[in-house]
Amino acid sequence: MNGARRFAAADALVRAEVGRRYTAAVLRVESNGRAVFESAYGTLDAAGGAPVEVTTRFDLASLTKLFVATLALAAAGDGVLALDEPATRFFPEWRTSAHAPITPRLLLAHAAGLASGADYRTLFGEDVERFARERELVAAPGERVIYSDLGFIVLGTLVARARGSSLARAWAVFGEKLGCEATGYLARARDPAPFPATEFCAWRGRVRGAVHDEKAYLMNGIAGHAGLFGTARDVAALADVFLAAANGRSQDVLPDDLARAALEEAAPDPVLRRGLGFALKTSDENSCGALMDRTSFGHTGFTGTSVWADPTRDLSVTFLTNAVYFGRGDLRDVRAAVCDACVRATA
Repeated sequence: MNGARRFAAADALVRAEVGRRYTAAVLRVESNGRAVFESAYGTLDAAGGAPVEVTTRFDLASLTKLFVATLALAAAGDGVLALDEPATRFFPEWRTSAHAPITPRLLLAHAAGLASGADYRTLFGEDVERFARERELVAAPGERVIYSDLGFIVLGTLVARARGSSLARAWAVFGEKLGCEATGYLARARDPAPFPATEFCAWRGRVRGAVHDEKAYLMNGIAGHAGLFGTARDVAALADVFLAAANGRSQDVLPDDLARAALEEAAPDPVLRRGLGFALKTSDENSCGALMDRTSFGHTGFTGTSVWADPTRDLSVTFLTNAVYFGRGDLRDVRAAVCDACVRATA
């Protein structure tokens, strides 16, 4: 890989924010299924921690949703669930409730009508997964997009039941097929030292080696919406399954037609249109920047992670950070500038 000169602008953008917007970062760019640039930046915390390496595993936060969505699509490809069949097959208690019309497709598109989330302080002592399933809907299924952690908590349970396994085990088996063995649910890391630290929390102190998301933490670190720790390489590998299908390159993870269908608009939204699991570019104000095509797809994670992919260029930009270390600010400007710089470098 010899892209240092071509990607000097993107490299400088990421480097300039170390110690100010995040302590740790990895940027990986792939073109036509090959890595053309990858670099690590900063340290694992702001107190003279160990340097970041390209193999460093970050708290992926909501990028977990992409892996769980792909797991659900693979289950559909294998015939163990149907995207448009009511999920009452897996949740029989929904048959007599407003949840009855909910399908896996609606969950994947954040259009099932489930609430976005819940204050973790109201969930102590609760079975969080059961809470997600039983909470009253805030919209009719299919009515509108509501970006929902609760919906993906339910989706994780659905996939586990479809596979007759735990979610952690279902992911481990699928992750091996995907070649993403470095990415997994940590629950509680025995040695938190190799992981970038995230937020300082009044409840838990400085979070490190455990999932940042409080709801996932209350679920013992294993959930459909958050909980995976992984590398930039593995995130890019997941995105490449869909880029390959869109561009006629070979991949053996999903049926090509199903992978391509995941990139089609399944639910309209003025901020980010929704595919199946993926967010789709809506405007130049999105965190993928102005230069990526409207067909681009991706996702962000609250801890400071993101991946965006442009099928017209067969290009992906994976940018992992621990931005929440410095607070809950918006990293959209940096993400957009980095994506624009990467597009220019590959033009």
